[in-house]
Amino acid sequence: MAALRKLAKNIILGDLKKHNSSILSASICPLLFISRRGIASKLFVGGISFHTTEQGLSEAFSQHGQVIEANIVMDRVSDRSKGFGFVTYASEDEAENAIKEMNGKPLNGRAIFVDYAKPRSGFSGGMPIARGPPEPASEN
Repeated sequence: MAALRKLAKNIILGDLKKHNSSILSASICPLLFISRRGIASKLFVGGISFHTTEQGLSEAFSQHGQVIEANIVMDRVSDRSKGFGFVTYASEDEAENAIKEMNGKPLNGRAIFVDYAKPRSGFSGGMPIARGPPEPASEN
C-alpha cells in the first residue's frame, strides 16, 4: 500500500509540474481513491441475525455513508450465515460515523457489534499443509 501511495504521489507531482495546473486529470482520481482507502474503511459487523441479507445489511449501513460493499460470511456446509459480515465504506469518516451510530443497535431483532475490520492472520483458508511426521514423544 505504501508503494502505491508513493507512486500516486509521484504521478500527481509530475502531472502538476508538467501541466502547471492544480486540476488533476481524470485518470489520476482513481489512484487517489485507491491510495486513500485502506483497511480502516472496512468494518466488521458481528451478531447479525441469520435472517439478515446482504441487501438488508447494506441498506441499514447506507444511512451513515456510501456503502461500497456489504458481505455476510456464509457457512459452506449449511449455507447459512455465520452471524457476522463486513461493510466497506468509501471513506474513513463515514466508517467512523457508522461505528458510533450502529454499534450496539438492533438489526432484525439482534444487537449488532461494529468495529474496524482487522487484517486476516496467517491462515490461508485452504487445506492444512503437511509438515512431516509427528515428533516422537519424549520419555521423561
